[in-house]
Amino acid sequence: MSGIPVGISTCLLGKEVRHDGGHKHSRYCTQVLSQHFDFRPVCPELEAGLGVPRPAIHLREYPEGIRLTETKGSADHTDAMQEFTDRILPDLSDLRGYILMAKSPSCGMERIKVHNPEGNVVRRDGQGMFAEALIRAYPLMPVEEEGRLNDDALRENFIERVFAYDDWLQNVAGGNLTAKALIGFHTRHKFQLLAHSEKIYRQLGPMLGDLKADALEAIAGRYIQAFMEAMTKKVSRGAHINVMQHLMGYLRDAIGDEDRKVLVEQIEAYGREEVPLVVPMTLLRMAQRREPADYLKLQQYLTPYPDELGLRNKV
Repeated sequence: MSGIPVGISTCLLGKEVRHDGGHKHSRYCTQVLSQHFDFRPVCPELEAGLGVPRPAIHLREYPEGIRLTETKGSADHTDAMQEFTDRILPDLSDLRGYILMAKSPSCGMERIKVHNPEGNVVRRDGQGMFAEALIRAYPLMPVEEEGRLNDDALRENFIERVFAYDDWLQNVAGGNLTAKALIGFHTRHKFQLLAHSEKIYRQLGPMLGDLKADALEAIAGRYIQAFMEAMTKKVSRGAHINVMQHLMGYLRDAIGDEDRKVLVEQIEAYGREEVPLVVPMTLLRMAQRREPADYLKLQQYLTPYPDELGLRNKV
């Protein structure tokens, strides 16, 4: 079975495509994520025709807008980058996520230096030209920088979003949109949504309560926009505890008094940061498997991504 299609800056795969002929190999991407993601590499600078090696480039701000120029001299590569970006963006519509190279004037997602016409830094809140166009073209797509994946919470959040977005594209938006598919998606991700944003969770339920209020395509568009917005929000320990307590309510007949006591103790220990999320979550999953509750069996919150990624061992 092929992996989930995810875009990536080519240099992160160890390919020597950077301006100095080097790379920025991410072993986490090539050794761990590659077991689940089918990476589609793109190097905008190389593929825009700048070559390897090539002069270093940066962003310069002029009255008429941002330009991509060489750091020494006045050579301007804005048009070449724009032409490449316009050409490739339509081919990226099937991606479920994208991992970008940080600090790059083409691929950097945020905090990119912007220079004045004389080449002096005037601000540090820019975006790489390709990255900006990618995010604008596909606002629902999970996008992250490789360096930020070293943060346990950011890594877990990004990968969770990729798997949820993959479910959406495969099972809701991938074919003929139906009310059944839309409601099924909401049912599978209901507790994930509650964990990430109770406010949006309470908005989306009623939205699906009357699917005749508007065209189904319009409702689905509003739904997934709000859903993906919710998924970007960090889940607090309190929110995880709230959801796990909800799940316990569905398992009241499947958990004996002693097992319930142990589970409550481990949820409380998680709240005190004494154990990671995987500990109480494993107990919940064991209880659900012992006496399956059909509704819980559907819930992606229990297994939002493959266990072997070990993401809940560190959050």
